[in-house]
Amino acid sequence: MLKLLLHTLGWLLAHTPEPLLHALAAVLGEITLWLFPRRRRLVFSNLDHAFPERSSAWRRRIARASSRRLFETALLSLALPCLGEHRLRRILRASPEMLAFFAAHRRDPFPVVMVAPHMAYWEVQSAMPLVVPGPFPEFGVTFRPLDNAAANAWVQQARERFGLKLLSRKQGFQESLKILRRRGIAGVLFDQNAGLQGALTLLFDRVCSTSELPGLMAGKFSAQVYSMHSRRLGFWRVELQMQPIPCAPTSAAVTLALNRELERQLSCDDNLCASWLWVHDRWRNQDIPHVRYRLAAKRNLLAAELAARGTAALPRRTRIFIRLPNWLGDVVMAVPLLRALRISRPDAELTFIAKAPFLPLLKDWALADHLIALPPPSSGYFRFFWNLRRRHPDNYLLFTNSLRGDLEAWLTGCRQRFGLVRPGKRRPLLSHAYRLPDGFDERLHHQLEVWTDLLRHFGLQGAPDITPLGPRPHSPAPVLGFIPGSENNPEKRWPVAHWRELIARLPASLPIVLFGTANDLPITNAIAEGFGPRVENLAGRTNLTEYCARLSGCRLLVTNDTGGMHLANALGVPLVALFGPTNPVRTRPVFAAPVHVLQPPGCPPTGGGRLDDLGPAQVIAAVREQVPDLLPGK
Repeated sequence: MLKLLLHTLGWLLAHTPEPLLHALAAVLGEITLWLFPRRRRLVFSNLDHAFPERSSAWRRRIARASSRRLFETALLSLALPCLGEHRLRRILRASPEMLAFFAAHRRDPFPVVMVAPHMAYWEVQSAMPLVVPGPFPEFGVTFRPLDNAAANAWVQQARERFGLKLLSRKQGFQESLKILRRRGIAGVLFDQNAGLQGALTLLFDRVCSTSELPGLMAGKFSAQVYSMHSRRLGFWRVELQMQPIPCAPTSAAVTLALNRELERQLSCDDNLCASWLWVHDRWRNQDIPHVRYRLAAKRNLLAAELAARGTAALPRRTRIFIRLPNWLGDVVMAVPLLRALRISRPDAELTFIAKAPFLPLLKDWALADHLIALPPPSSGYFRFFWNLRRRHPDNYLLFTNSLRGDLEAWLTGCRQRFGLVRPGKRRPLLSHAYRLPDGFDERLHHQLEVWTDLLRHFGLQGAPDITPLGPRPHSPAPVLGFIPGSENNPEKRWPVAHWRELIARLPASLPIVLFGTANDLPITNAIAEGFGPRVENLAGRTNLTEYCARLSGCRLLVTNDTGGMHLANALGVPLVALFGPTNPVRTRPVFAAPVHVLQPPGCPPTGGGRLDDLGPAQVIAAVREQVPDLLPGK
């Protein structure tokens, strides 16, 4: 049935006037580009990644031409079996370079691997013997058979009628080697979407998985390698062109050289650029969900690629957007994973989306290539994310767990949106989710552990880096820092009376600095009252950068469970951390710096106690344990 349908459709197209077919291809191309958003985003994303320096008008022109040529090619491919030789000679011609090549090959045969990139009009290449004078050499082309046996036999017969031999992909490699041994020509498509079976290379500075089949063929017999493509001269008018690929006859050298030649052709010739199939995702290998956060393929040629380019680092051209949490402490706890992601995906351009006050801090830490501030709540809030689709993110990782965050990611048009889904919850706007196992009790696992499981589920390699972020002064002044406030929960605050008693029991010569936001001023003022210049009250008087600088100068910080606790821990400041109602198993500081967690007597390890029950004497003992030189005696 399929064979009959193909034959009928091919006959109709072969007998339809070309002007009508031209108009049909143009209409179908425009419809596909403008009425199918997913395809349109892919085309423009590919062009934007490959040619970021070109104008948007140029990219629109190439996108439209490429979409139209896709349908021109499809119509010609269907009509080809029903086109006679006279008609095909009008459609196809050989370039002078191709004619010279076949003349030289007839005089002195030599093994050749003929490589065809995914350009428009690829099917018409099967009629090549019609436009090459003289005896045609043995020429076998590896192809992918159709699933329908009858239709496949009909298509194969149509393609072979002029002298080319089609070799099924399953047996094609061995047959191609036999042809090369007989000094013939082995043809193969050149694919940058070889999945995990390919080799990691670069195409337009983006990591892709390239088929090594041409290089493997060439290496067996030291065959010469040529690239061939169909150059469009007009509607259903094509010139076959070819050029040698000078390189060593090794798999790696051939693979890398073919990508470089393809880049050169597409960059220098708008005609060829419009004929490449931008609607196909040539960088899809790095979109495979379970390896998304690492570079994975059968072989890795990136080191050879970088050596050939004379550079040590991969270009950061894979665009990963990361929506950071809304609380400072959670942002800090995510940092070890952000470091690991940078190492696991060295080709990634990381863009952090976070609250505006956090951006100076994130800039100082230099973990991201770009920073985007969350817009203030307004009627244009979600339009802001809609406009981000112009940046064509490849991947969107969410550390948030809200519908709002998921909607933000969806509005950017990013096809891959990764996040965590808890049992009994739904996040329908995610494209890929890591689901916590049933029965998983988060109270018994740290938040960093849960996030690590999320990223490892999608391929992250390496452990989170918990090395403190900033260098500590060699000899910090004998200053104690206190953080007595808490932004989001009054129950997390140690009572003012306890703070005052702690200060009273400390040596009068020991300077104390109170940290906090402007909202904490009533608390810090009450604590500092009557102690004079010995207690410096910085609440509300520092920005985040200044806050970090002053925290780093403390010998020890006594703190409630708050964002400043995590920030100080990230800077390597020793801590005495006071936990009452909150759970230190889940949210204790994560960086490799001294931390003494204190809970009220009788409080479960997972929290639930009252900070009022934690006496100053226990805190004094913990402080003495951490800095015995500042508190001599018992």
